Amino acid sequence: MTPEEVGRRIVALLAPAEATTTVSGGQGHARATVDVPVASWRDAVRAARDDAELACDFFDWLSAVDELAEGFDVVAHLWSVRHRHGLLLRTRVPRETPVVASVVDVFPGAAWHERETHEMFGIGFDGHGELRPLLLPPEFEGHPLRKEFVLASRAAKPWPGAKEPGESEAGGGRRPIRPPGVPAPGEWGTTPTPAGAAGVGEGPRGGTPARPARERPARPAPGERPTRPARPRPAGGAEEGEG
Repeated sequence: MTPEEVGRRIVALLAPAEATTTVSGGQGHARATVDVPVASWRDAVRAARDDAELACDFFDWLSAVDELAEGFDVVAHLWSVRHRHGLLLRTRVPRETPVVASVVDVFPGAAWHERETHEMFGIGFDGHGELRPLLLPPEFEGHPLRKEFVLASRAAKPWPGAKEPGESEAGGGRRPIRPPGVPAPGEWGTTPTPAGAAGVGEGPRGGTPARPARERPARPAPGERPTRPARPRPAGGAEEGEG
């Protein structure tokens, strides 16, 4: 089935519920995207799985998108192993009461995804039964993927990257960024730097002097090779190894 046919089929299965269909992506990545009412969320997932023409029997992933004042979009991607087509199901929940039905009874593999979405966006999944912390410590407050969530690092220290619109220009330019755990120059040990023309390093601490070249004795001219001194003979005139 083409993405357009997949979209029309799921809309027909959900009638009289008001569902709308579009196509996202392009070429081989095109997917039917169907927006369904919150009340029809679980029915849409089950219909996509059980309908013989759709047969979307593989649960791929579930997540959400923060649309600010308009609420949150909950999105699930399903795939048909037999027919080789995909389907994006989407529903919108209000920001004041972000709750949608759980689909764990339809696809048990959705349990992990619903827990993560609940933790990161604060969306409830009615009927899940085990929305305990998954990635964050139990004492963590807030939902990090909501757009109003303030990053603690931005509040604690200046951001080392480019300034964003509305940020103050006070405080000068950007700080140099060092790899984690690497101390600043001058905080530890000796900092050797390349030697300059005068044999002195050019770094911020003056560097280290260049190593003087070792003096080598002049090589004798051909025919003037010095004679090797004779080895001393052992006492008694006997050669070594005799006796």
